Amino acid sequence: MSSLAVDPTRFASLDALVRPLSVAIIGASDEKTRIGGRPLAYMLERGFAGPIWPVNPKRPTVQGLPAFPSVAALPEAPDVAIIAVPAALAIETLDELGRKGCRAVICFTAGFAEMDEAGAAAQVKLTETARRHGIRLLGPNCLGVFNDAIRFYGTFTASFEKGWPIPGQIGVASQSGAYGTHIFSAGLDRGLGMQVVITTGNEAEVALGDVLGWMAQAPEVDVICAYAEGIRERESFLAALDLARRNRKPIVMMKVGRSSLGGAAAQSHTASIAGDDAVTQAVLDEFGVVRARTTEEMLDIAYAATKRIYPARNTLGVLTVSGGAGVLISDAAEAAGVAMPPMPEAAQAKLRSLIPFCAPRNPVDCTAQVTNDLKLIDLFVESVAADGGYSSILSFWSQTAAGRSLGPTLQEKMRAIRAKYPDRLWVMSMLAPEKVREYEADGWLCFEDPSRAVTAIEAMGRFGAAFAKAEAPAPEVKLPKVTLPETTPSEAAAKALLAEAGVPAVPERACATVEAAVAAAEAIGFPVVLKILSPDILHKSEIGGVLLDVADAAAVRAGFATLIERAATHAPGARIEGVLVAKQIKGAVEMALGIFRDPVFGPVAMVGLGGIFIEVLKDVAFRRCPFDAAEAERMIRSLRGFALLDGARGRPRADVAALARALSALSAFAVAAGPRLAGVDVNPLLVLPEGEGCFAADAVIELG
Repeated sequence: MSSLAVDPTRFASLDALVRPLSVAIIGASDEKTRIGGRPLAYMLERGFAGPIWPVNPKRPTVQGLPAFPSVAALPEAPDVAIIAVPAALAIETLDELGRKGCRAVICFTAGFAEMDEAGAAAQVKLTETARRHGIRLLGPNCLGVFNDAIRFYGTFTASFEKGWPIPGQIGVASQSGAYGTHIFSAGLDRGLGMQVVITTGNEAEVALGDVLGWMAQAPEVDVICAYAEGIRERESFLAALDLARRNRKPIVMMKVGRSSLGGAAAQSHTASIAGDDAVTQAVLDEFGVVRARTTEEMLDIAYAATKRIYPARNTLGVLTVSGGAGVLISDAAEAAGVAMPPMPEAAQAKLRSLIPFCAPRNPVDCTAQVTNDLKLIDLFVESVAADGGYSSILSFWSQTAAGRSLGPTLQEKMRAIRAKYPDRLWVMSMLAPEKVREYEADGWLCFEDPSRAVTAIEAMGRFGAAFAKAEAPAPEVKLPKVTLPETTPSEAAAKALLAEAGVPAVPERACATVEAAVAAAEAIGFPVVLKILSPDILHKSEIGGVLLDVADAAAVRAGFATLIERAATHAPGARIEGVLVAKQIKGAVEMALGIFRDPVFGPVAMVGLGGIFIEVLKDVAFRRCPFDAAEAERMIRSLRGFALLDGARGRPRADVAALARALSALSAFAVAAGPRLAGVDVNPLLVLPEGEGCFAADAVIELG
């Protein structure tokens, strides 16, 4: 596997941006609501402990503090400087800060790559200036950063007009300043502690991966919420995801730009590469990052993660006073992929002896009878926890939890049972907003909507599985020696290259003459497949360049002539090398393997159902290259159509192990081939019954 390591000081060097001891504000304003005035006003009100040096040549004081006429006049180099001057002055100001010795800068100033080509050129100069001085530059066009743990507010957001951050360990990293602070404000409404928010803007120097990497090792942060429009810097991003996983810090990410319209908007807004959404999803899955579809879902998952209980093998037990709610939860669990194993038969019998008309399988519907006999609550909850052994337990009590008659007793009993099993993820669905804080203090997660609770529970299991996977040693993938030809190879040459790398091809021969074709067919055995052989005709079926079920020598002669004639008619300028004669394989499952080069993440492998199904059904899985056969098999098993390989409707099981080996070998070939390899298409790959292998029936290698 390729190394995910980056310079160990890269993430740590953001300390000056997030934990500064001194701050300079260039363009500081006496007006507290202006961009250059808000950071100063916030830090004065919150009590930032270090010195704050306003730079404003037009005023002797700013908001009561002595002002300095220039950067050069500062008493010393600040830990961090905030640039809040017009774009025409930003590069000069950054250079002055570098000469002063400042090594961390937050640039609010807009008017760079998010605008036009001239702005992009100016941003290049800004970046070059920062790197020349060794400055970690956040922005430009960013809303800044705040860290309430030290009362540092290098931001001009107006979010604090509704309230200051509350204590907590959730960090927010966002490419969009406005949306990052929207997440913070929405979290504040939910009572979530988000003391650290970092927005990256145009990412001229500091990218989202740097911020995620800093949070992955920062004691201020246990849970990371991220908002991304496009990933432009691969190495720090991948290293940060890996570090967060190894440090058991969950990342829940909103990656927008799924649609073509959304992707275009992201490009305009952040001047970043949106990339292919399916590839981004594959990378997030690789590192156990949970992708949120909405802000509400992001906050639900982050809220659940604050308990820091991440079951690697997540199972859900449900206790409910409503059969209808049990059905709703079961549907949600099945849709989310959360396992709900039944209670043991002995436990079910015990519960039926207590309430004969209960439904104790799972969900365990104890019915409203428990409200008539409160001692039954203990017995049912204890059985779900002890006998069921579920890692996550969801209780549905609706408004009962808030009732004056039953609420206090219910809370006491639930508190006791949760304390007895502290390693479980205890979740309650209830309509009792005035009691939520009390239940949360007892260690419960509280949701009004049980379906939202299930989504959060499922996410905790995904985090747990990813953390457990990180503890195992990374498998080594041996790369083959690959020498690519100077020009695009023919099908026969492409399959020969792939066969050397471990992707077997069907028995075949390239034949320049009709007599050679007849001899090859007789040696291989009828029936055979005939294909036009040309490096210039990549999609042979579109010109009728493939003939199936060629049954004898006469048919080979006729077919050879037909293919040559069709090539001359439909591709008159193509180089014709002859005809490919291949063994016709029947009774196989057609699969498709592929490689393409993502602009951000490099070579990416694809597997899906072959033939026309790959285009019609789009049932495919992606993975960053290279990977081993075990990971390849996980990709294959994730396909919706995997049943076709697994013996559906009495078919023999296909050789999935051989398919996985071929897919892994292709991923290693892609890396070994280097950047000249633009893409590979193996379609179909014929997978025979278990133990009989798989064979590439067609292959295209495209060179860049």
